[in-house]
Amino acid sequence: MTERTKNKSIKQLIQSTVAAVQMDIRLKPDSSGVNMSYNFILDYVGFDTQRLQQARNEMQTHIPLHEYIKILTLHELGHAVDREALMDSLPRTMEIYEMKKKHPFHQQYENLELLEMIIEEHKMNILFEETAWINAEELNRIYRIVDWHSFEKVKTHSLSTYQELYEQDLALYDRLVAESGEPAAS
Repeated sequence: MTERTKNKSIKQLIQSTVAAVQMDIRLKPDSSGVNMSYNFILDYVGFDTQRLQQARNEMQTHIPLHEYIKILTLHELGHAVDREALMDSLPRTMEIYEMKKKHPFHQQYENLELLEMIIEEHKMNILFEETAWINAEELNRIYRIVDWHSFEKVKTHSLSTYQELYEQDLALYDRLVAESGEPAAS
């Protein structure tokens, strides 16, 4: 199968999954290096066909590509279901984004106040990811798109990536708090 044919096939698979759950959302191919993402501001699902294939291959458990794509599509649609909450988070998300632009990377990880903002961002991201997976589960329960075994494998793998980054930064934060002698923020 040529690369062009494979890319077309992946896009059709995403489109058919969206149609199967009776949602109307724009799809936008991109080459950002992110396998799939939901842009809640512009209300579309972006997908990188190359990264989708690579990400699937990075999983410990083999999941057929077509199942993996359907599962991730359900997940991104789960974000779309939660769009209002995502929009409500925009002011704080922008504050954190501006902080990251304003301060060099090393400074963000050396300053307790800045690192607290990064920890807060992790917590928000994990909550949104968990909610999207709950919504994806409901879509799959209603429309029976993929088998539950594969769904759970992809969900667990996906959530673990967010959790691992959070735990790494939280450990650094805890170490900095202990070194400073200051009480930790709640």
